[in-house]
Amino acid sequence: MLINSFITYIRCELNLSVHTVSSYKHDLEQWREYATGGKIETFNPCDMATNDLRLWISHLATEGNAPRTIRRKVQSLRAFYQYLNRYHGVKINPASELQLARVEKDLPIYIRPSETQTMLDASWDNEDFIDTRDHLIMLMFYSTGMRCSELETLTDVNVDCTRSELKVLGKRNKERIIPFGSEMCEIINRYRILRDDLVGYTPELFFTRPTGEPMYRKLIYNIVHRKLNEANTHASRQSPHVLRHSFATDMLNNGADLNAVQQLLGHQSLATTQVYTHITYRELKLNYQHAHPRALKKGG
Repeated sequence: MLINSFITYIRCELNLSVHTVSSYKHDLEQWREYATGGKIETFNPCDMATNDLRLWISHLATEGNAPRTIRRKVQSLRAFYQYLNRYHGVKINPASELQLARVEKDLPIYIRPSETQTMLDASWDNEDFIDTRDHLIMLMFYSTGMRCSELETLTDVNVDCTRSELKVLGKRNKERIIPFGSEMCEIINRYRILRDDLVGYTPELFFTRPTGEPMYRKLIYNIVHRKLNEANTHASRQSPHVLRHSFATDMLNNGADLNAVQQLLGHQSLATTQVYTHITYRELKLNYQHAHPRALKKGG
C-alpha cells in the first residue's frame, strides 16, 4: 500500500513523467520482492536497516546490473523513504546513507546529417495513411526535437500550420512552443486529409490504425527503430531520443544559440543542453584532423 501511495504521489503531485513513474514502481516492487523473499504481504519498510538495503544493491551488482541502473534504484529508495518521512511519520531513513554509484556521463548518441538527409529524403507513399504517418513522425522528431512522450500526447488542435508552430506538454506539465518549417507543414496537411478520410477528426494528432486508437509509446519506438534500420544509420541506439539528440547537435553545428536550443528542447537547466557542445567540438576536432595538412603529420 505504501509503495502504491508513493507512486500516486509522484505521478499526481510531482507530475513526473510516465517513464520515470514506471521505473520507480518497478524498482520498489523488485526491492520488496527481494526483501520479503517473495512474501510481499509481510513487507514493512520500517523494519529495514541500511545494511538490508546494501545487501540488495550488492545482489544487483552480482547479477550484472549496470552502474547506471543501480544508481537509479538507489535513487528510487531514497525518494521513497523521503516520502515516508514527510507524509507518513516514519522516523527512520536507511536509504540516506547509501552511496550513489559513480557513472561516467556518455555523450548523447546522434545521427550524422548525411544519414538524416538520406532517411528523410527516401521515397514514401503519400497516398497511404501508414506510410505518411510514419514519415511525418520521423520528420517531426528531427524537426522539433520533442520527446517521445510529447509526440504521443500531441493533440491536433495544438499543431498550427498557419503559424507553423506546435505546442507540446513537457516534463512537469510545462508547455512550450516549437516552430517548424514549410516541409513539415505540407506533410501534416496531407496526413490530416488521409486521417480524416479514414476516421474523421480525432483529438489526438496521431493514431494507430483506421479504428482511431490513440498512439502508444511502444509503437512509436518500433516505427523509429524500423525507419533508422532501413536508412542504414550507424547509431548504436535507434530510438526517438536519438533523433532529439540529432536535432540539438545539428542546430548547434549550424550556429544556433545555446539558449535558444535549451528553450526548444525544454531543458530546465542550461547545463543539460551544454552536453551537445561537447559533440560539436568533437566534430570540429575530427574535421580539423582530417582536413588540416599539419594535423595529418606524425605527432600533429
